[in-house]
Amino acid sequence: MVSLAPPATEVLVTADCWQSESDAETIVHRAIEAAAAMVDAPTADAELAVMLTDDDGIRTLNRNWRNLDKPTNVLSFPALQPETAPGPDDAPRMLGDIAIAYQTTRAEADAEHKLFAHHLSHLAVHGFLHLIGYDHETDAEAETMESLEREILAHLGIPDPYAHNDRMN
Repeated sequence: MVSLAPPATEVLVTADCWQSESDAETIVHRAIEAAAAMVDAPTADAELAVMLTDDDGIRTLNRNWRNLDKPTNVLSFPALQPETAPGPDDAPRMLGDIAIAYQTTRAEADAEHKLFAHHLSHLAVHGFLHLIGYDHETDAEAETMESLEREILAHLGIPDPYAHNDRMN
C-alpha cells in the first residue's frame, strides 16, 4: 500500500433532507478512510470534497456535466493531476469531488433491502475509486472495481453490495 494517511475529506451537506441521517458525515469519512487504506494509490497529502445533496442538485450536475437530465446516486469529478511531482511547499493534491443524492440513495437502499448506512458507504467508496482512476466502462474494469469495492466494504463489515444479501433485520 502506498498511502500512510487518508486524504483530507471535507463533507458538505447542501440539502436539508440529509438531516434525517445524523451520522452521514461520519459514514462517508469512515468509508473513504477505509478505501484509502486499501488501495495502491498515493492519497496521503491529498484532499477531496464530498457533497451530500438532493436529487435536484445531482440532476443539475448530471445535466451540466454528463448531458443526462435525470438524478443519479453518485457522481465523481476527478481533478486534473499535475504532470510534475509535488514540492515540499505545494498545497495538498486535490483528488476531486464526489456528489451523493439523498433521495436516490434512500430509494435504492429501500428497494434492495439494504441498510442506508451500508449503501451510503458503498457509494462513497465507489465515488472515491473513480477519483483515483478506477472505472467500469468495460467488463474487465467493472470486475476489478467491484472486487475492490467488495474487499473495502468487507473490511468495514458491510456485506457484498452486488449479492443483494445486505438485508435489514
